[in-house]
Amino acid sequence: MKSSLILVFFYWLIILPVMAEEPALPAGLGKDNSNEPDLPAGLTTKKPALPKVHDDEPALPSGLNNASAPALLGMPSAKNDVKSLLDSSTDVKLPFALSGFWEARGGTRVVNDAHERGTSIAESRLQLELDKNFRAVSFNLTTDLIYDNVANDHRIDLNTGRGWIDLRSANLTISPTGFMDIKAGRQILTWGTGDLLFINDLFPKDWNAFFIGRDVEYLKAPSDTFKTSLFSDLANLDIAYTPEFDADRFIDGRRISFFVPQLGAIAGRNAITNSNRPNDGELALRLYRNIGAYEAAVYFYDGHWKSPGGFDSVNSLALFPKLRVTGSSIRGPLANGIGNIEVGYYDSRDDNNGNNPFVNNSEFRVLAGYEQEIVKNLTLGVQYYLEHLVDHNNYLRTLPVGSPARDENRHLLTTRLTLLTHSQNVTWSVFSYYSPSDADFYIRPKVNYRINDHWISELGGNLFGGKNVHTFFGQFRDNSNIYLALRYGF
Repeated sequence: MKSSLILVFFYWLIILPVMAEEPALPAGLGKDNSNEPDLPAGLTTKKPALPKVHDDEPALPSGLNNASAPALLGMPSAKNDVKSLLDSSTDVKLPFALSGFWEARGGTRVVNDAHERGTSIAESRLQLELDKNFRAVSFNLTTDLIYDNVANDHRIDLNTGRGWIDLRSANLTISPTGFMDIKAGRQILTWGTGDLLFINDLFPKDWNAFFIGRDVEYLKAPSDTFKTSLFSDLANLDIAYTPEFDADRFIDGRRISFFVPQLGAIAGRNAITNSNRPNDGELALRLYRNIGAYEAAVYFYDGHWKSPGGFDSVNSLALFPKLRVTGSSIRGPLANGIGNIEVGYYDSRDDNNGNNPFVNNSEFRVLAGYEQEIVKNLTLGVQYYLEHLVDHNNYLRTLPVGSPARDENRHLLTTRLTLLTHSQNVTWSVFSYYSPSDADFYIRPKVNYRINDHWISELGGNLFGGKNVHTFFGQFRDNSNIYLALRYGF
């Protein structure tokens, strides 16, 4: 386990039990005054309470009643034992806040895929989240226990999320001063302004989970990171240092078939991608502040392409070339809704001139979005996204004969429609991607029914199509699927 997680579990196993009986926090420390910006639509996740902002501790589970012991000598007679057991109960308080959910989720492909199973998803998942807050420190541990009937291999790999345990978070948060927060350990990070589109968010994603129909929260994979946040009246700064590179949980053929350029064809379980992951660190910075009603930010990243961006033809290994990204964004009110613009320059440092056909070229990326409630309970969101390939002429000149070529400019349009009905207990939504340059699409319809405070059911799908098998969404057209889920939260 990486050094950050070792620190976390050392604290959990040795120090935390000793401090479990620490007095409760003083009254009145329950409001969240964090300067953190809102997460992009569709990616909101629970965050562990930070000592600095004094979140209210979550309520403990309903009383776990202990029956009294059998009557002892000199106590009530045996005929009253049952009544005593029922009436003399005592609430048992755990030394931490416990929450989570149980979920069953199943799905099937709607077209035949010669390289994958017809069942796209068949799993049961129990998530347990433990939180403990002290005066100066908070601790969070979130673990998913999984039964997965689709996977062939159930050995645990915390980096890829494979196996019967997925460790979602395990971290400590401290506030050594009033202007600083430090979070160390496994955590899920996100920033940027896009809705299911990412430019300056260079934290790992799980594309397999996204495409097979897991909840959208699982698009974000965890990072083993030391994150420092500095706050001031002038601006706020986030510094995220990951000692060992955290790659995306990328498409490798185990669950999703895709186009393999080296084969010139679609492949899946018949040709699983092997990769050579770097073991050096990565650094991400975000400097942001509010300007009136608008939030402006600048970003910097130094690390590697998060999904394979290169290929070692000698050893047949996918590579993660070095990458440096600089960018900026602004988000705020526009007309009757919310608008955002985000840009980023991807400097592919292992192929600065675009002369290496086995390494991604540098790119310039642009995103513009707008969201508005067009009528009561009906919200519309639209985005335009551009990928401009730098040194395109060199790319074409060095491209191997017979390989499909990328366009210099890839255009992408997205639309999100969300309708709330039945006292806002039913959410109807559809999110669509369409690329006029690639002539392909991806549609995510979904209906979510909140049955009561604990139970939620969901029916949805992932539908792909395209003119060519080598474009981004076109390559997944045999993976179109529908799914059904039932979740109990506690």
